[in-house]
Amino acid sequence: MRIIRDYQYVSAADRGASVAIGNFDGVHLGHQAVIGLARAAAPDAPLGVLTFEPHPRAYFAPDAPPFRLMNAEARASRLAKIGVDRLYEMNFNAALAGLSPRDFAERVIHRGLGLCHVVVGADFCFGKGRAGTVQDLQAFGAEMGFGVTVADLLETAGTQVSSTAIRNALSDGRPRDAAALLGHWHRIEGEVIGGEQRGRELGYPTANMSIDGLHPPRFGVYAVLVQVMDGPHAGQYHGAASVGVRPMFDGQVPNIETFLFDFSGDLYGSTLSVGLVEYLRPEERFDGLDALITQMDADCARARTILAAL
Repeated sequence: MRIIRDYQYVSAADRGASVAIGNFDGVHLGHQAVIGLARAAAPDAPLGVLTFEPHPRAYFAPDAPPFRLMNAEARASRLAKIGVDRLYEMNFNAALAGLSPRDFAERVIHRGLGLCHVVVGADFCFGKGRAGTVQDLQAFGAEMGFGVTVADLLETAGTQVSSTAIRNALSDGRPRDAAALLGHWHRIEGEVIGGEQRGRELGYPTANMSIDGLHPPRFGVYAVLVQVMDGPHAGQYHGAASVGVRPMFDGQVPNIETFLFDFSGDLYGSTLSVGLVEYLRPEERFDGLDALITQMDADCARARTILAAL
């Protein structure tokens, strides 16, 4: 998959794509349906996604609580896995935010990227002040020569598939419900960073990752599926992970600490993708390290049973 970040400098090979437009936070089943329509609309054209970085919501409200389900790198990885050829990840800045709906259609979609077809959700808005509607986009497409498909919102089991519904499920500690809307396990991806190595001292060495900027799932312990994405230990593993602030050690900054079953090696600097499968218990403060270790033994035994049944 090729990533293009500037609509003003696009090679001939990256023009003419059929794209789905949106933020695609989570790349959930609704997003995948929209991308599927883009594929069907022009099967001989490159399949693309047009999205924005930073997320417009973060651009306009930088001090708002973290809300993203995945960072840009995780989104790109997921889009590549489902067969997207071109990711048009536009730099969302004052200039782009200030384009009128017509200017966005003409400068970005038509002249800049040279798209042959675009697919958007029924609630899509675009241009300065979100003034452009899907009807406006259809009119611009007819005028400028690109096709437009408007996708209906998707429901599953009577629930509208949306990033908001997925956030709610994760906040409640319901990762399987989130996965039913995503079409895949909710994953936290990032580089393994240095920690205080308390887990190693307890016999449970963990790979620590930041969750800064991401919507935090319910704090506690999870059974997880882990992909080491690079380095000498690349591969798939089972494990248990703790998300939160480590109350036993007076932690302040939330993170995720993952223990990989039957693993030995150095993961510092590697990129991990940790899929949340089942919520086991909330964070707790124990009466001493022996009680903590006993609970960790039980957590890992339960996680092994859950993951073996997948």
